[in-house]
Amino acid sequence: MTDLKLLALDEKGLEVISAHAQDAVIRVADMGFAKSDNRFACIMNRFVWEEKSPNSKGVRRRAAMHFEHVLSVKSQGIDTNAHDGVLNLLMIDFNPTNAPEGIVNLRFAGGGTVQLIVECLEMRLNDLGASWAAKAVPSHNIIDE
Repeated sequence: MTDLKLLALDEKGLEVISAHAQDAVIRVADMGFAKSDNRFACIMNRFVWEEKSPNSKGVRRRAAMHFEHVLSVKSQGIDTNAHDGVLNLLMIDFNPTNAPEGIVNLRFAGGGTVQLIVECLEMRLNDLGASWAAKAVPSHNIIDE
């Protein structure tokens, strides 16, 4: 399959990228904010949902994700000093505050969040190479409230 190269400039585009990045695993050390460039970036091992077949465990692929026009970054529920810590990305959402400004939330399993304050939404997800067999298909327990 061809490597993904996706761009999001609005909430609809972000929903598409969020779906492709769901269940990606990210090491804490592989996330960073380049304040002078107004860029937040991370490297991930994403589960390739678009290649999942019923009789396989699927594959993972290395991918890079970055956001432009980032003014500040905050995190909650994540030990940023645990460089070898691994996070499981559940979803990415955008909440406009004063359009086109807004807040991008990267939401992780266990309740951790990375919050990006952005001047406007501009985000890219690019696959970086070959895929490999996944150890398991991600699954989640859904609790009705």
